[in-house]
Amino acid sequence: MATISKFEDLICWQKARELANFVFDITDNSQFKDFDLKRQIRRAAISPMSNIAEGFDRGTKGEFVDALFIAKGEVGEVRCQLYISSDRRYVDISKFQSGLALTDECSRLIQSFVDKVKGGSKQGLQFKKIYKPYDQFESLKQYAPDVYEKYYKK
Repeated sequence: MATISKFEDLICWQKARELANFVFDITDNSQFKDFDLKRQIRRAAISPMSNIAEGFDRGTKGEFVDALFIAKGEVGEVRCQLYISSDRRYVDISKFQSGLALTDECSRLIQSFVDKVKGGSKQGLQFKKIYKPYDQFESLKQYAPDVYEKYYKK
């Protein structure tokens, strides 16, 4: 499996982005009259992709998993706000159903990715062993002093 080097390559982030754009599209409609609900659902819709990105760039497995769970919770908040938006007739039934399907897919993708991250052996960048340049010379000095003397002693 290839190593992912940027959060934009994550399928769960791409789907969260799709969800955010969906929410912005439906709230741009003139029928969406509740300004406070509009602001809240938009903020909630931006949060999943933001949390996935932030967690990815934090560098530790634990922080990444925590951020993924926060992102999943925000998707649930968007789903809840879609219900009230539908109840108030700010969105039609087909858009509402599309939104529910999108939040469901987003939530499942995030959970699936959490399971993969938790099961993986990588601990994150903070735990990566970084060798100091002299470490290799010290071991050479210890285990092959004649080679060390010949090539590195000045």
